[in-house]
Amino acid sequence: MAPDQARFLFRFLFPQLQSEQAVTKKILSAVPADQTDYQPHPKAMNALQLSWHIAVCEIWFLDAVIHLRFGETEAMPGEIKTAADVSRWYDESFSKRVPLLESLSAEHLMTPVDFLGLRNDPAAAYLNIAIRHSVHHRGQLSTHLRAMGAQVPAIYVESADEPFPPTDEDAEPRMPPAF
Repeated sequence: MAPDQARFLFRFLFPQLQSEQAVTKKILSAVPADQTDYQPHPKAMNALQLSWHIAVCEIWFLDAVIHLRFGETEAMPGEIKTAADVSRWYDESFSKRVPLLESLSAEHLMTPVDFLGLRNDPAAAYLNIAIRHSVHHRGQLSTHLRAMGAQVPAIYVESADEPFPPTDEDAEPRMPPAF
C-alpha cells in the first residue's frame, strides 16, 4: 500500500468508525442494569460480558493501529458493574484515542501489522475490521435487548422503539421504503 492509499483509507474509514461508535454507545447503554446476567444460551456471553467484549476489542484494534502491534486486551475494571458503565469506559477510551489516530502519518498507516499470525495488513485496514467486529457483536447484543424487556434503539434510521422521524406516542411509526 502506498502512503496516499493509506491516507485515503483512513479518511474513508475513520468517519465511519466515529459514526458506528455513537450507535454502539446507544446499544450498550440500552442494556438494563438488572439484566447484565442475561444469557440467551449457555454457550453465549452474558449481556455484561458481551458489552465488554464489544468495547474492549474495538479499543484493542485502535491501539494496534496506533502502536503497530496487537497487545493484550484490557481486563474489565472492577468498578464496571453494568453495560452503562461499559459505555462510559468505551466513550472515554475512544475519545482518548481520536487525537492519536488523527495524528498518524500516511507512512505509519501503511505499515503492516501482524494480527496474531493470521494476517499482516496495513495499520489503516484494521479500522475496517474494528468496525465490522463491533457491528457484528452489537447486532448480537441488540437482539438480546427485546428479550431482556428493554427498548431497542435505532441503529440505522429507526427501530420499533425509536421511529424515524420521531412521532407522537399514539401515532403509528413511519416505516422507510422497502429496498
